[in-house]
Amino acid sequence: MKRILLLALTLLIMSNVKAQFPMGGSGAPKIAGRVTVSVVDSVTKKPIDYATVSLAKTKDGKTINGGVTDEKGKVVLSNVNPDEYKLTVGFIGYKAKVIVIKTTPERPDYSAGTISLAPSESTLNTVNVVGTKAVIENKIDRMVYNAEADATNAGGDATDVMRKVPMLSVDINGNVQLRGSAVKVLINGKPSGTMANSVADALKMLPADQIKSVEVITSPSAKYDAEGSGGIINIITKKSNAQGVSGSVNATAGTRQNTGSFNLTAKTGRLSMNTALGTMLAYPQESRVIFYNQTPTSSVLQDGTSDWSRQMFNGSLGLDYDFNAYNNLSTNAKYNRFYNGGPGRSLVTNNGVAGAIVSTTDMSNGNLDWNVDYRLTSKKQGEEFSISGMLINGRNSNEFTNEYQVTGFPTSALMSNNVGKNREYIAQTDYVYPINKSVTFEVGAKGIFRNIQSEYGGGSAQDFDYDQNVGAVYSTIAFPLTKKIQFKGGVRGEYTAIDFSNSKNDYFNLFPSAVISQSLKGGATTLKLSYNRRIQRPSLSYLNPFLNESNQFSVFQGNPYLKPELSDNLEFGYSTFIKGSIINASVFYRSTKNIIENINKEGTAGRILTTFDNVGTTQSFGFNVFASYNPLPKWTLMSNIGLNTYEINSMLLGKNKDTKLNYNFFFRSANSFKQGWNLEFFGVVNSPRYTYQSKTQAMFFYGSAVKKDIFKKKGTIGVNVLNPFNRDLHIKTETDAGTNFQSQNIYYPLRSFGLNFSYNFGKLKFTEKKKIKNDDVKQDQQQQGGGQMGGMGGSGR
Repeated sequence: MKRILLLALTLLIMSNVKAQFPMGGSGAPKIAGRVTVSVVDSVTKKPIDYATVSLAKTKDGKTINGGVTDEKGKVVLSNVNPDEYKLTVGFIGYKAKVIVIKTTPERPDYSAGTISLAPSESTLNTVNVVGTKAVIENKIDRMVYNAEADATNAGGDATDVMRKVPMLSVDINGNVQLRGSAVKVLINGKPSGTMANSVADALKMLPADQIKSVEVITSPSAKYDAEGSGGIINIITKKSNAQGVSGSVNATAGTRQNTGSFNLTAKTGRLSMNTALGTMLAYPQESRVIFYNQTPTSSVLQDGTSDWSRQMFNGSLGLDYDFNAYNNLSTNAKYNRFYNGGPGRSLVTNNGVAGAIVSTTDMSNGNLDWNVDYRLTSKKQGEEFSISGMLINGRNSNEFTNEYQVTGFPTSALMSNNVGKNREYIAQTDYVYPINKSVTFEVGAKGIFRNIQSEYGGGSAQDFDYDQNVGAVYSTIAFPLTKKIQFKGGVRGEYTAIDFSNSKNDYFNLFPSAVISQSLKGGATTLKLSYNRRIQRPSLSYLNPFLNESNQFSVFQGNPYLKPELSDNLEFGYSTFIKGSIINASVFYRSTKNIIENINKEGTAGRILTTFDNVGTTQSFGFNVFASYNPLPKWTLMSNIGLNTYEINSMLLGKNKDTKLNYNFFFRSANSFKQGWNLEFFGVVNSPRYTYQSKTQAMFFYGSAVKKDIFKKKGTIGVNVLNPFNRDLHIKTETDAGTNFQSQNIYYPLRSFGLNFSYNFGKLKFTEKKKIKNDDVKQDQQQQGGGQMGGMGGSGR
């Protein structure tokens, strides 16, 4: 019944929009076409966003259409009747350019191709123009890290990229936090089935060479799903959109892992096709983990090693077709396959008795994501209606064997397997209506129908079947309060229905959001004040009650009775641009209820049980400062420092009851030399990290890269290194639950050397289509189930 109501709600809104926004009939335009323009910098050859494009009739000079370019430097002017026009392109700091174009009833569409704007003399005197795209860009509502412009990323995976993104912190297992809080990770603005189980595993499945940029959104509007107490991370992958055939090839051979990726786009007229392939193979490398567990009835010391490997493959196919100037249909399917596992052995002292554990662990997951999107525009500039559907089908397995050997006693053997399945059906519709040139109204609805299953083997307990359905509606409005002060606000309502094991839990939440921004000093400086409310729902790995006994002295189990987190966020930001230098600073406050953390409990037979729980409420204050400076025209220095407090109010037993400080620091130096040579260095510092029961020591990463442009700048070849002077990264975590204590020391093989190559063919112009967004689930940022000891999950890296 609830699914029917959710579908009815979505269809009702769609039908109302359709009634006011006809999709065809006798009133549809017959010969009106569209004009497409791409704008680039004549020096750097990079896209210029927010460039102004206007279209005026040659006869009387009357302006009939106009717009601004997107972040890819592209704009499409629709509803253009056959005639002769003057096309004017301009942007602050560049010389304007005017060309004459003509459209006819036979050929109503016109592509102006790529228009290059030359910087004005005053701009050249004050701004250092370098032939590479800025690694960090500050937008009005987000910060963008352009991964493709950072040579040190070659040969790594998405986890390596995340470590260098401002405001993010990543621990040794790949757990990502934004300002000390959980985030929602999207790929091209939409979810991935892999993310539904484990963010850490999903990031390891995505080669760095396939990533174009990473967007960090700290204050999402009501249009976004309310998921992610800290905000949203959107990973944009490389795509091509040019007439003819174009693409890219990337390959890396290294001491830690080998990667390869291939992208191809074929476009003719209104039809385009895009395909991408990627693979990764990580060599088995010995990791060492030392565990010490103490409970009132037992004391266990484990010292072991494992040799895990990782293998990954992904492929995607996308089609996009413009029926005419107003109707667009696109579809995309992507499949990921990932394997992680291997043998392990450890020496054990259990209450003074010596023994050994021999284990084998195999974990794998495969996910299919398929979406279909329809978009309709009208003669009114900015008006748009869209409807999207998506299917996510994921399957992951965890199989282990474990033999405990003690001299003079029979061998104790454990083995089990678990198969988790996640299937989601999603429907979404959005409508954007510009009331006038300065006021924009948006409304939309969304339905998510999610089923999670966990099938047990080896004589384990009963299977787990969990249904979670979410229905949402939202509305936003944006308008100027004054000439220099802008406002955007909205509210989102979400109804959640949960059904599992004869238990039901329904709840409704409202999520308001508001942003006020003011421009100063001719637009070079911006002030922003924002507020939003967010939610974090637990996903499969948090809920799955499967008892993982791959390490029989320290077992893991999910908690299907978790409540969602609810947080209120307030932020004040400042950004400025001074003669090529950028400064972006912000302070924030966040209050979170029902905070979800992993905790230790005393299990059966003296074992320690690790699970998840709603441990209490938190309040956090913090700030973030990013700066970029060019001491020389071709030398760029940039750094980012973030700090936030950690304080929790809980009735559970724990060690961290006072206020703690978390911080992270990132530094990068990039030099460009003659003949296409580039040299880069970077360093990342993450402070100790705290939960209510545990503390993880600080971590430090560093690396460098040398890159050379070849084949007339269509290709590059380079060498990159990571932690060259230390093979292992030592990470120590201590957990004190009052009645039990656990210490874990991981010696993680991080040092690597790699040789990388990339080549672009055809005309590369990256673009992103409007896709369905699904960002409502708290994802597991812990890599669980690792090997014979819980911390050995990342040993293959």
